Amino acid sequence: MTASLLYCADPLRAGRVDPVFAEEATRAGAYGVTRALLDHDALLAGDLARALARVERGSGPYWYRGWMMPAMVYATLERALAERGCTLLTGAADFRRGHELPGWYEEFAALTPPSRWLPRPPGTPPTQAELATLAAPLGPGPGIVKDYVKSRKHEWDEACFVPELTDTARLSAVVNRFFTLQDDTLAGGVVLRAYEPFVAGGEARVWWVDGIPALTTAHPDTPDRRPVPETDEVGAAVRALGSRFVTTDLALREDGVWRVVEVGDGQVSGLPPETDATPLFAALATAGDLRSGG
Repeated sequence: MTASLLYCADPLRAGRVDPVFAEEATRAGAYGVTRALLDHDALLAGDLARALARVERGSGPYWYRGWMMPAMVYATLERALAERGCTLLTGAADFRRGHELPGWYEEFAALTPPSRWLPRPPGTPPTQAELATLAAPLGPGPGIVKDYVKSRKHEWDEACFVPELTDTARLSAVVNRFFTLQDDTLAGGVVLRAYEPFVAGGEARVWWVDGIPALTTAHPDTPDRRPVPETDEVGAAVRALGSRFVTTDLALREDGVWRVVEVGDGQVSGLPPETDATPLFAALATAGDLRSGG
């Protein structure tokens, strides 16, 4: 059976795709990929019957395409779909591995800025002593604060960038502000990353399906910039990771070396507007067909 796409529904019109994903869903449909709709708000609220009301029993397998969700919620979605005779082609363990930095870091350690992390619930930032211990292996120099999934790069000076990681007071101030802004959306804990200077050419987003680069796009934050990265070493890391559908965001460091800025699960990664993603949809449909034996 060929794979279908499970899209988030429009919160105001449950029978339609969420407007943010409507354009790509139309392109996927033109290619022949079928779809079903998920009520994302109901899923987050724990109302699985309402969340999956528009998913026909036995209609999988599915790739999800929609808003981010915590890894534990994704695992709940996987179980609920299984009870309806459907499957997610990215399992819960693979989703966590591709979505959260601790899951993908080991395979990409040589290709991405050095990083350290500390599990933490929302609202409880580490103490200055804990942060000093966490930052010590990164050595002196600037750093970046984020959680397991996202940074606050649009609040660069107050909640993201630390000019000197050994300045524990400043580091603590940035981390505390980051926790305040993230509030209950904090994912996993705090991550400290060494800062690396990149050229101003923007980031490239490479979409990988079963270890093969299916599509390279601009990053959604810089849709007018389309660098062409080198991907041989990145591909080896993606295949070592083993997650079926992931993205890698790459930027050119000032010394001319391509670096992995972020890895993400492809199901919750954004496409730049007006992107012709036909090669990606073709790869997803074929990969689903091959793995499901259809």
